[in-house]
Amino acid sequence: MHTDQPVRFTTIFRFWLPLAATWLMMAVEGPTLAALIARLAEPKYNLAAHGVAFAFAIIVEAPVIMMMSASTALVNSQEACRRLRRFAMALNVFISGAMVLILLPPVFDQLFRRLIGLEPEVLRLTHRALLILLPWPAAIGYRRFYQGILIRSGRTRRVAYGTVTRLAAMLGTAFALYRLADLPGAWLGAIALSVGVCVEAVASRFMVADALRELRELPPEADDDAPSYREILRFYAPLAFTTTIALAVHPMVTFFMGQAPASLESLAVLPVIGALVFIFRTPGLSYQEVAITMLGRGEQNRRPVFRFAVLLSFGAAGLLTLIAFTPLSRLWFEGVSGLTPELSTFARPALQALALMPGLSVMLSLQRAFLMHKRKTNPITWATFLEVGGTLAGLLLTIKGLHLAGALAASFSLMGGRLLSNLFLLPALRRK
Repeated sequence: MHTDQPVRFTTIFRFWLPLAATWLMMAVEGPTLAALIARLAEPKYNLAAHGVAFAFAIIVEAPVIMMMSASTALVNSQEACRRLRRFAMALNVFISGAMVLILLPPVFDQLFRRLIGLEPEVLRLTHRALLILLPWPAAIGYRRFYQGILIRSGRTRRVAYGTVTRLAAMLGTAFALYRLADLPGAWLGAIALSVGVCVEAVASRFMVADALRELRELPPEADDDAPSYREILRFYAPLAFTTTIALAVHPMVTFFMGQAPASLESLAVLPVIGALVFIFRTPGLSYQEVAITMLGRGEQNRRPVFRFAVLLSFGAAGLLTLIAFTPLSRLWFEGVSGLTPELSTFARPALQALALMPGLSVMLSLQRAFLMHKRKTNPITWATFLEVGGTLAGLLLTIKGLHLAGALAASFSLMGGRLLSNLFLLPALRRK
């Protein structure tokens, strides 16, 4: 839908809200499964195996994470849909093959036993959990392709409905197995996750049917603007590299925490801090596809899209700042997360150092959206390289040089890396 009038804030808000709700709902999965696994036999081994298996499934999934943004930006005709769908299916086959390769006994043993050093029991549980998670990456790529089409066509509520089906299937499976089956917790978690994403993938395909029909009804000349396979690859390759590189930050931070002052306390509080910060980062994570869609409806929407992002940025950062610098932080750390008063006091400065992270996340999504709208994705990859490099330099400086406590060092380093990324992409906000 193209008009000469700029889009209204209320329209952007209604478009964005279901996507924000989707990200919030997805944040429920991890804590829920961890709570169930912790109540089953041998929780230490199973929680460790679940964490390792899920982390590697996410790494394998990384190349398809940006497929939703790609289909939002590129699918403007039936032919564009057909070509990107073939590209997405080929990518799904590739990442599934990579998952199978990891599961081959010689490769798995070399990677998980010799390189990572997992204990034999954790090794056994992790292998079966990864085998159960084999459908996960392709199902994610499949549903994100169709969710992008739903977003581009203005049906963002259906994306949220799909996430509801995923959560219902995941939670239903998890609780049923918890009550009725005698399974190791790591396998229970893997089954629940696989069932959830497969159900969501099927639901997304059904919900996108009328949007696909609208594409078929476009005039034949609409196909003239369809990107070639070479153009799709040129557009998408930097995005795939971006997510893969970005995921390297988490194991890097964990590695440095083991060498930092107060390492045990830092490892204990960082997941709790991360869970809280993630809640306030969801506005930014969900805004990228919104901005791409609105920009695709006309350049006159550039200003309201920018202004809405600024308001969203100040709102998200302001709320987290309010929690970080008031007694509300103690309520979260002790009342909700169950930390001791000592750990709560230790965690508070690290949270305060991350107070502006949600605002930077919103602006990063906006910058990426402007670039993807113009089909210029290489700067996004370079910005991510800079963010990872800046985070690494910050960890070396704060831990090796200044000897800060691990959690505080990690917070400063993550903020510094994200700020560098934002500054690098700042020209993307300028009108040509």
